[in-house]
Amino acid sequence: MTYDLLFQPVKIGAKTAKNRFYQVPHCNGGGYRDPSAAAAMRGIKAEGGWGVIFTEQTEMHHTSEITPFIELRLWEDKDIPSIAKMAAAMKTHGALAGIQLAYSGINGPNMYTKEVPLAPSALPIRTFTNDPVQARAMDREDIRNLRRWFVNAAKRCKVAEFDLICLYGAHGFGIFQHFLSRATNQRSDEYGGSLENRSRFAREVVADMRDAVGDDLAITMRVSLDETIGDLGFSNAEVRDFIAMNAELPDLWDLAMGTWEDCSGPSRFKAEAAQEDWVRGIRELSPKPVVGVGRFTSPDVMVRMVKSGVLDFIGCARPSIADPFLPKKIQEGRIEDIRECIGCNICVTGDMTQGMGRCTQNPTWMEEWRRGWHPEKIAAKGESQTVLVIGSGPAGLEAARACALRGYDLAVAEALEVFGGRVTRERTLPGLSAWGRVADYRLYQLGQRANVQMYQGSRLTAAEVLEFGFQHVCVATGSRWRADGVARQHVVPMPISGRVYTPDDLMAGDVPSGHVVVYDDDHYYMGGVLAELLATKGARVTFVTPSAYVSDWTANTLELSSIYRRLSGLGVTIRLNTGVTRVGPGAVELNCSYTDRREVLDCDAVVLVASRVAEDGLYHDIMARQVEWADHGLRSVRLIGDAAAPAPIAWATFAGHRYARELDEPDWGDALPFRREVTALED
Repeated sequence: MTYDLLFQPVKIGAKTAKNRFYQVPHCNGGGYRDPSAAAAMRGIKAEGGWGVIFTEQTEMHHTSEITPFIELRLWEDKDIPSIAKMAAAMKTHGALAGIQLAYSGINGPNMYTKEVPLAPSALPIRTFTNDPVQARAMDREDIRNLRRWFVNAAKRCKVAEFDLICLYGAHGFGIFQHFLSRATNQRSDEYGGSLENRSRFAREVVADMRDAVGDDLAITMRVSLDETIGDLGFSNAEVRDFIAMNAELPDLWDLAMGTWEDCSGPSRFKAEAAQEDWVRGIRELSPKPVVGVGRFTSPDVMVRMVKSGVLDFIGCARPSIADPFLPKKIQEGRIEDIRECIGCNICVTGDMTQGMGRCTQNPTWMEEWRRGWHPEKIAAKGESQTVLVIGSGPAGLEAARACALRGYDLAVAEALEVFGGRVTRERTLPGLSAWGRVADYRLYQLGQRANVQMYQGSRLTAAEVLEFGFQHVCVATGSRWRADGVARQHVVPMPISGRVYTPDDLMAGDVPSGHVVVYDDDHYYMGGVLAELLATKGARVTFVTPSAYVSDWTANTLELSSIYRRLSGLGVTIRLNTGVTRVGPGAVELNCSYTDRREVLDCDAVVLVASRVAEDGLYHDIMARQVEWADHGLRSVRLIGDAAAPAPIAWATFAGHRYARELDEPDWGDALPFRREVTALED
């Protein structure tokens, strides 16, 4: 299929995008705290060929902020330089620079500014943390003030030299959706009731902004395709009526599904182009172009979306993170070189945890400025020549790929008969097939390199490693799941006198039947996935966790509620706030996480999803023979990835990439290994 259609210029108001690749607004974990890191990240996307690039949600007034989450801020003129730096970076290669202005309304608890939250109607604040705060219903003066604040923000955007402004009214997070939805707008004045009245605020703000900044700034409007909360919410039918009624209102319609969880659900629950049916036909309601999202990774799907008239622009957030050079690779016919997004949503966790963004596929994301890492460029090798990578999981494969790019001659030794490590095992579990791309991409890239030798079925000893004569050895031998229950509830092995299974057993095909207790003290995806696996194979499953939530940490990857619904729908019995104190023959003893009240539950099998043990024995054997290194030409040995400290896959690919970048480079010593912004002191 030809992809020329994707590279046609398209007008957005007075502006023209050079192609149809549209990086929709997305968070990154940096926000106002790390503006230079965020700017450099967007600049890399400009280099990668994106036609339109947006900031994340930008709080445009101090009366509505979402602390503890770290987004951009445009509260006053002092905020202009940092966002102007971002706009300049976006435009370096001919992309249009966009900023998303957000007034969070009923989603803004104002924990930092201590302002009283304002919303269309007086209701409790809606946040991920259920803050015990309510919003005051805006009166007419408040609405006039809010209109003025949007105008002030637009003027600042113009000073910062943005090309586009996105008015945020999607995912339940933006004031425009709050006015449009009957769930959050229960007013009886001219701003409530009929759809025409509920649209009034959006029409007024757009008119105000056009009067203030003219046509020099194009205005886009982001709205939810459906709130997915039934008749009371802003439904897909009403969205279509709203767009038809206001067909000429913005310069572009930006369409996104329901809540953030609905819109950006992981690949385990949302397929590529999952929102197509919700978008189809909307393009015909307005002469203005339409952008939509759907974790687009296939160029063929992208072309189909445009050819069929569903979309004018291909909206991407996560795929633009996994591969900022996706447009350029498509244009150059290098489809196999695309690092496809796996939909794991680890990128979202940067925002949810107020940490720094990570990507499983692209370990350079958010390190472009901090460490000077470029996703497609890497320094030539240092003075040494050879590297042995032991282990072919995500850490080992990424270390090998990046070392090969630098020009080292290297070998990869895998103990098993198949490459890929934990990814090869986990990709067979329900909903995780896309995760195999982590191995597939790297194995393909290594297969193109003449300076790489791959050896499977090669379990090595320390003596063999020394005899090979490599100058550098990278040990990435992974980890295994513990069978003794040690994790958070138990810091020493629990009493076990019956048979227990680990995730490794189930992934190897040893799947128990009958009544199976899954004890999850890991709290990420594995416990829920294994409960689903067992239930689909006919087992009666009881899911037990000391946490108050199923797969607790997956709240950070926007899948906690989907996991609960999936398990409940499969008939899994869910026991929250409940631990396991001992495993006996045919039964487990449970205890309440708060009162320690005990009970016995009969079962046929127990699966322990606890912690993992690093497979670091070979590393310690090599280190024990350090006096022999010089005789064999060995200069360094490093332990990386799960073999050093078990963690999610993104931690492993980052560790592998960092190993390759720092090989033959000076040691950082006590210095900070990355740059950071330092706040200036006010007089």
